[in-house]
Amino acid sequence: MREKLRVAAYAVCVRDGQILLARSPADDGTPEWVLPGGGMEHGEDPYDTVRRELFEETGYRIEVTGLLGIDSLRQHFPGDGLLRPATDHHGVRIIYTGEIVGGELRNEVNGSTDLAAWQDLDAVPGLRHIRLIDVALRLWRERPAAGRFAEEQS
Repeated sequence: MREKLRVAAYAVCVRDGQILLARSPADDGTPEWVLPGGGMEHGEDPYDTVRRELFEETGYRIEVTGLLGIDSLRQHFPGDGLLRPATDHHGVRIIYTGEIVGGELRNEVNGSTDLAAWQDLDAVPGLRHIRLIDVALRLWRERPAAGRFAEEQS
């Protein structure tokens, strides 16, 4: 089984009761909402990653205003027996808060997302979205000192 580690950085940007989200196709092609951000490039600082990724996906420049925490997720993918090997994927997601300081809202072109939009915080539970948004919003609301929730600590 192939082991894969992916480290990524994301930002929770909230203003006027809305959160900035991006839309990306799920594995089955159905659009789902994601938190703006993405994978680190080799040698890149996570702080720079979140600023770069957010600009690429939304058109906004942000000031990173805080570190909310780290989310760690491990998934096993069976592979197809031919071209894609079985994979033990470990995702480490660094979650920041950010404030918009420039740029204009726009959609990403030829990237991993196709739409960027502000969504009402109250509407998020009803949107088709990835688990990371729920984790990030809980971190944003509760601000645990350790950057993770007590039930997740070993």
